[in-house]
Amino acid sequence: MIETENNDILSGEIIAEDKKDFALRPQTLDDFQGQKALKDNLKIFLKAAKARGESLDHVFLSGPPGLGKTTLAGIIAHEMGAEFKVTSAPALDKPKDLAGLLTTISPNTVFFIDEIHRLKPAIEEMLYVAMEDFELDWVIGQGPSARSIRLPIPPFTLVGATTKSGNVSSPLFSRFGINIRMNLYEKDEIISILTRSAAILDIKIEKNAMSVLATCCRGTPRVANRILRRMRDFAQIYGDDVITLETVKFGLGKLEIDEMGLEKHDRELLRAIIEKYGGGPVGADTLAITIGESTETLEDFYEPYLIQQGFIQRTPRGRVATPAAYKHLGLEAQLNEDQRLFL
Repeated sequence: MIETENNDILSGEIIAEDKKDFALRPQTLDDFQGQKALKDNLKIFLKAAKARGESLDHVFLSGPPGLGKTTLAGIIAHEMGAEFKVTSAPALDKPKDLAGLLTTISPNTVFFIDEIHRLKPAIEEMLYVAMEDFELDWVIGQGPSARSIRLPIPPFTLVGATTKSGNVSSPLFSRFGINIRMNLYEKDEIISILTRSAAILDIKIEKNAMSVLATCCRGTPRVANRILRRMRDFAQIYGDDVITLETVKFGLGKLEIDEMGLEKHDRELLRAIIEKYGGGPVGADTLAITIGESTETLEDFYEPYLIQQGFIQRTPRGRVATPAAYKHLGLEAQLNEDQRLFL
C-alpha cells in the first residue's frame, strides 16, 4: 500500500510543489478562468490606462488564499507591458527596504506587495507619499542638522493583496483607486480551470471524474490543481494513467476528503462542536484548543468554508453547528435552546 499525506492538500497556502507548476498560471486575462465581472471591469481599466499612456491606478486585491491574487497581479503587469516586482509585507523590515525597491523601478512598474495588512507603520507612512505623489520622503542627517528631502520616483502601480482586508488601515486602503474582492469559484469555473491544467500537464481525465473533483476543492484554484496532481499519482500507480471516476473516489478516500471538500480536520471540528459542546455556542479560543489548532488558523482557514457551506454559524456567544452539519456527519439533530435562538 502507498502511504499518503493529506496535511496540506486542502490548504490555500503555497507549498513547494505549487512553485514547480508556474506554467499553470495564466499570463493574460483571457486565459484567467472565472471571476467574469472582475475581468470585464479590469479589461476596461487596463485599456483606458494604456490608451492614455499612464500607469494603472493602484489596485487592492482581497479574498481567501489560493484564488489567484498573485497571478492576477502578474497578469496586470503583462497586459500593461510593464516590469513586475514582487515582495511581501513581512520582508519589508525598515523604510530603507522599501526605498531600495522603489528607487530602482522603471516607469509604470507593477509593484506587488503580498500580505499588505502586515506592513509596519513607518513603511506604511512612506508608502502614502509614494502612492500619491510618486516621491519618497527621506531624512538626511541626525539631530538638529537633520533635514527631510523628497526623492522623485517613476510612476508605478502598487498592487496590494491581503486575506484580511479588515486589518488594512483606512488611510492606506483609501489610496487604492481600484478595489477588487475575489470570491470563491463556482463549480463550472473550477471545471474550466481543471480542464486547462490537465491539458498543460498532459493529464488524461474523464469528465465525470473532473466533475467530482470540482465539487471537493473548496472553490479554490490552488486546491483544485493540487488535488489534480494527487489524482494523477493515483492513476499512474493504480490505473492506466487515466484519471477515472473510480480513481478519484479511491484517491479522495485515501486522502480523507469527502464529497463536500471537507477533510478530516474539518469533520473533527464539527464533531467537537456537536459532541463536546452540545452543538454550541462555543468560543473560538476554546474550540481552537480542543482541535489542537491556533485561533488564527481556525478563523482564517477552517471556518470560512464551513460557514459558506452552511455547516456552522458565528454568533455573539460563539460558534454554533447547523442542522446541515448534523446531516453531513450522519447524526440526528437535537438542537438546544441557544441553537434554536441563533438558527
